[in-house]
Amino acid sequence: MNDSDMKIKSLTHWWRFVFTILCTLIVTVACHYGGSIPVNHQITNTACRQVEHAAGISCIPDKLERVVTLDPASLENAIALGIKPVGSVISDFSSYLQDQLIGMKNIGQIGEPNLESILVLKPDLILGLDYQQYIYSLSLKIAPTILLKFENSSQWKEVFTNFSLALGRQEVGKRVIKNYYRRLAEFKQKMGDNLSKIKVSVVRIYPNNINIYLLDSFCGTVLQDAGLSRSESQNIAASEAKKLFGNSVQVSIGNELIEKADGDVIFVWTGENTSQENETANKKLEQLKSNPLWKNLKAVKENKVYLVPSYWIGSSILAANAILDDLFKYLINTP
Repeated sequence: MNDSDMKIKSLTHWWRFVFTILCTLIVTVACHYGGSIPVNHQITNTACRQVEHAAGISCIPDKLERVVTLDPASLENAIALGIKPVGSVISDFSSYLQDQLIGMKNIGQIGEPNLESILVLKPDLILGLDYQQYIYSLSLKIAPTILLKFENSSQWKEVFTNFSLALGRQEVGKRVIKNYYRRLAEFKQKMGDNLSKIKVSVVRIYPNNINIYLLDSFCGTVLQDAGLSRSESQNIAASEAKKLFGNSVQVSIGNELIEKADGDVIFVWTGENTSQENETANKKLEQLKSNPLWKNLKAVKENKVYLVPSYWIGSSILAANAILDDLFKYLINTP
């Protein structure tokens, strides 16, 4: 999931969302607790740790049994740290984790978590990102809430470390990161001399346009970690990209500039937020395949275009490892 996807709808639906949820929350909580809203856990539970985060300071129970996550990034980072939430916003971006999502309650859409659904789950912690501060005062009525800062997807390792600190799982976090670097070293060793010879292109097909992903995008940082070079048109750092395109991670190209999508290999995906958008993007990809300019690309001619899932625009250590799986699969194990 890219940065704009994580923040989608958070402001657009604010007033309608808060009015509806606030009314529902007050009625539901009042009925459930005999007419009074319960005292927050962070006041009554002495076995807790004070944790400072983007929205304030919360007292986090030492023993976490019922965690709820408000977005895919928080969900995946919690799972990576050995915590399976009882409920979460679950999107197609996390569909690659199907086995680990079994039995988990879906509490809403990205940017629109349902507070009534969260209340029913009786969480001892609510975990999310800082763009969800618009529901912070309400979520605190249910359970201690942590909202961690997440400015852009290139910061995913720093964010993962902050999750491990907030959840008291530092040692687990260190082992997970260590395993990631172990796998990177194995990949580089198996690639050998080919590592310096391959230029990788990363392309996303939107319903209405084609984008290339740049050096400091989420997938771009994983490719850098793996020691892979990027196509020249995509070898642009975040600061320069922001100045040139107004976007630090991706840029749109028209059909007439399709050569900017070329490389020794091309990884391409069409993942979107809704099934209808996915269908439209897939149709656009099929149209692109019939374009003579696309057919003339080096990677297309050499049959080195690989369709990958939308975890390539993820934001977690699990998604990073999934990308690494693809690098092993297509760059080492493919004849």
